[in-house]
Amino acid sequence: MIYSGKNAVVLGLGHSGEAAALLLSEEGAAVTVCESGDNPGLREKAAGLEGRGIRVLLGAEAEGDPSPYDIAVLSPGIDPVVPLVRNVLAKRVPVIGELELAFEECTCPTVAITGTNGKTTTTELTTEMLKTCGVRTMASGNIGLPFATAVRSSQELDVMILEVSSFQLETIKTFHPQVSVWLNLSPNHLDRYPGMKEYREAKLRIFENQTASDVAIVNAASELPPLAARKITFSAHRKEADFTLEGSVICFQGRKVLDQNETRLQGIHNAENLMAALAIGCALDVDLDHLAGAVTQYTAPVHRCEFVRLRDGVRWINDSKATNLDAMEMAIRSQGAPIILIAGGKDKGFEFDAIEPLVRERVRAAVLIGEMKDRIAGSWRNTPCHKAKDLQEAVRLAADLAESGNVVLFSPGTSSFDMFRNYGERGNLFKSLTHKLPSKTQST
Repeated sequence: MIYSGKNAVVLGLGHSGEAAALLLSEEGAAVTVCESGDNPGLREKAAGLEGRGIRVLLGAEAEGDPSPYDIAVLSPGIDPVVPLVRNVLAKRVPVIGELELAFEECTCPTVAITGTNGKTTTTELTTEMLKTCGVRTMASGNIGLPFATAVRSSQELDVMILEVSSFQLETIKTFHPQVSVWLNLSPNHLDRYPGMKEYREAKLRIFENQTASDVAIVNAASELPPLAARKITFSAHRKEADFTLEGSVICFQGRKVLDQNETRLQGIHNAENLMAALAIGCALDVDLDHLAGAVTQYTAPVHRCEFVRLRDGVRWINDSKATNLDAMEMAIRSQGAPIILIAGGKDKGFEFDAIEPLVRERVRAAVLIGEMKDRIAGSWRNTPCHKAKDLQEAVRLAADLAESGNVVLFSPGTSSFDMFRNYGERGNLFKSLTHKLPSKTQST
C-alpha cells in the first residue's frame, strides 16, 4: 500500500484517470481528481466518484486548485504544458502516470508493446495466442482497459500484456517490462512533440529499465541505440533477423514456422505483427509449434481494414484506426482494386506529401474531411479530390464516385478528435452510414 495515507491528485477524468483515482482510493489515499472540462457527462462521472469518497474539481476550479499534494497522477492524454498540469508542477508535486502507478501494484511479469502501428493487433493477438496455449494473461493499457483497472487481477495471472503509447511512457520512473516490443516508428503525434526526435525518445523509454535478464523484441529495420536486454529481431523485409518472411511463410532462424495464408491476418504489416507475437511467446518459453497453431483462428480488431459491405460490386472497407500516414499506406497497399479513398481529420502537425506518389498510383479519387482536408488536397494535386463537410456527405460522395470493381476505403491517416471522441466512434458511424446506403437498383 504505497500511497496509503497520502494526499493524491489525479489529473484528467478520462478512463485512465478514473481508474487511477479508484485504485488510489482503494489503497487508502485521500484522492482529488482535477479535470479542465466541465459538461453534463463529466458531472455525472464526478458524482459517481464523489459517492465513493473521491473529491472532484472541474473547469477553472480544477486549473487553479491551490491544494498541496504528495503525488500527482497524470492521465496520458493530457499534454504536460496545459494549465492543469502547470498548476501542479508549480507546487513541486511529484508527477507519475497511470502506467507507473499500476506497475507499482502489479504482482506478475509484464510484456509491453509499443510502435506507431500494429500495437492493438499485436497486443490482442498475443493475448489470445497465449491463452490458447494455457498461459493466464489479459490485455490492458492503451488498448482500452486501463492498466490501473486490470492490475487488480495480476495475482491471478502468469503475465500481463500491455499496449503502451509514447504518452504513457513520458512519465515512467521504475516501469520495467520483462519483455519489451518495438514494432516500428513513423511520423505521428507531431502536434504533441516538437519533432520526430522527441517522439522517438519518448517511445525508447520502454527499454529504459530493462537489464540483461530481460528480452527486447525489435524490428530489425529500426535503428535503435544499444540495449541492455537480450534481443529477438524480426522483419518481413530483411533476412538478417531471427524471424523472417519467405514468400508467405514465417521462419524462425531459417526454420519454417507458420504460413501466413493459414491465418486471418493478411498483408506485410500483419506478417510483422505475427512475428512479434510469436517472438513474445518464445521469450516466455512457450513452445513455438504450439504458438503457431494458436494464431490461425485470430481475427483482426474492428476498424482495421475491416470489410463492411459489398454494394453494387463495390467493397466498402473501414480502416478508421489508421491515425497516421504509415497506417494509411499499409491499408492502400493491401487493396488490389482501384480505390475511392475517404481521408482526413485532426491536424496532427504532419504533411500528407510523402504518400502522394502511392495515392496517385492507387487512388481513383479522394474524398476529404476534417481540419486537414484543404492541406491534403493541396498535397494531392495529381489525384481528383472532393471535399465534404462531414462523414455523412463523404460517404454519399464516395458512393456516387465508386464503380463496380472499386474499393471505398475509409482510412483517415490522422486522428478523429476534430470531429469524434475517438477512432471507434468514427469507424462505427462510417459502418452505419455504409449499411444505410441503398443499392443503385433499389434507389431507381
